[in-house]
Amino acid sequence: MTDENKDVSREEDRATLEQADVQPQDEQTAQDLPDGTEEPVQEETEADLDRTGALEEENHASSDTVVHLTSEEQELDLEIGVLLGETMENERGSEESAQEDQTAAIAEEPASPGQETAQQQEQAPTVESVLEAILFATDEPLTESKLASIVETTAKQVRESIESLNEKYKTNNNAFRIEQIAGGYQMLTLNTYNLWLKKMVRARGDNKLSPAAMETLAIIAYKQPIIRADVEAIRGVAVGEVIRSLMYKGLVKIIGRAEILGRPMLYGTTKKFLEVFGLNSLKDLPKAEELKNPDRG
Repeated sequence: MTDENKDVSREEDRATLEQADVQPQDEQTAQDLPDGTEEPVQEETEADLDRTGALEEENHASSDTVVHLTSEEQELDLEIGVLLGETMENERGSEESAQEDQTAAIAEEPASPGQETAQQQEQAPTVESVLEAILFATDEPLTESKLASIVETTAKQVRESIESLNEKYKTNNNAFRIEQIAGGYQMLTLNTYNLWLKKMVRARGDNKLSPAAMETLAIIAYKQPIIRADVEAIRGVAVGEVIRSLMYKGLVKIIGRAEILGRPMLYGTTKKFLEVFGLNSLKDLPKAEELKNPDRG
């Protein structure tokens, strides 16, 4: 046998073996399967397909239902939100209305007697308080008629109010009273405080009167109206400069002219003189007989 023939026979044997290996397996598979196996397998597959389709339809239906329910829930939530918003607005309106009613009630609520009295006193000053303010601020006595004109009341009411104020000052132990000075009323300190007031006056050196000025002023006060020549005759010295000084301080003034030769000027005291010495009128001056000569004791 040649080599070529050997190779051909080997290839045929190999092919035969490969067919033998494949065929028994196929046959075994075919023999193991029962008759009619392919048909049930197909039926099973169709049933599975039918079942799968049913499941898909159910899923689709359920998804539609879910979507439908979701839209209904959204509408329901929207309605609930609107209702809640209206409710909150109504409650807010009720609270605001209640607050307004409470504020109005407080405004209309009558004040207690003490508060009402205090408010009335602040809003409408009384005649007494107005008179007190005027007399406290003035630097000169004011007549009864002038006070009545300023306060727009009667002279009787002015007198009664001043008496009432003095009673209050006395009750409160105040250091001042309303006194009649130079035909009017003025607020003055009590004599008890003269010691301290004198110290204050001494501190005011500008308004201090010299002995010559005091003598000249006393002569004019007791002898007025008087001409300068008569004052000089009493004092024994010229008083022209002293009289000018007293006129500058507002304690002496010219009140007329004498009906004698040359018609000399007449001098007298002023209202300020009464204020400075705490006199209501010239009648309150001490009597000349009561005065002692300082040189004789």
